Amino acid sequence: MATRKLAAAESRYNDTRREADSTRAIAILTRLKREYPDATCSLNYQTPVQLLVATILSAQCTDERVNQVTPALFARFPDAPALAAADRAELETLIRSTGFYRNKAKNIQGACQKIVTEFKGEVPRSMPELLSLPGVARKTANVVLAHAFGILEGVTVDTHVKRLSQRLGLTENTDPVRIERDLMALLPQPDWENWSIRLIYHGRAVCNARKPKCEVCVLADLCLGRERG
Repeated sequence: MATRKLAAAESRYNDTRREADSTRAIAILTRLKREYPDATCSLNYQTPVQLLVATILSAQCTDERVNQVTPALFARFPDAPALAAADRAELETLIRSTGFYRNKAKNIQGACQKIVTEFKGEVPRSMPELLSLPGVARKTANVVLAHAFGILEGVTVDTHVKRLSQRLGLTENTDPVRIERDLMALLPQPDWENWSIRLIYHGRAVCNARKPKCEVCVLADLCLGRERG
């Protein structure tokens, strides 16, 4: 009997905490929308496959650097068939400055070859199909689905979203998939990508990893990280 009562009490506590976190998350999002009304994907692209490639290149690299590389890349290899048939050494040279260029070139070419052979040259529009492509994890798949097709399957968790969501006290997890699951439970589905994009902007502009500008942060009173010092 005592064990059942304890379990019930813990369940009520968890439900109350989840509700409070959801209320706070929505309040944070409301302020971020007001602060960054025009926030959008900062990668430059014209087609879904170009967005896919740019997102793969953005791993451990700034979007600014990717946008410097992709004009020449897409001028030379504009679509999936061209990238699938590209000379690997030339592809590596074009993307070298994004870092980890050999692995990225291998994944880009592998993904485009599969798009050509299994998806009739079109980037697939479902999470399982995107995850079947080399070099594509949930972050990349979420970006492509949201921005190329308007499909919201999850919350994009990059380094900014991971760091800020932890600092704000909305997740205690470190694994991106578990962080995504926590955030999906707190936010309305139509706002999943709004959260990611605006949190990324805020991470760049204010909540810097080394020296966050807490004194000018519009989220300061909602941030549990500040309470922890």
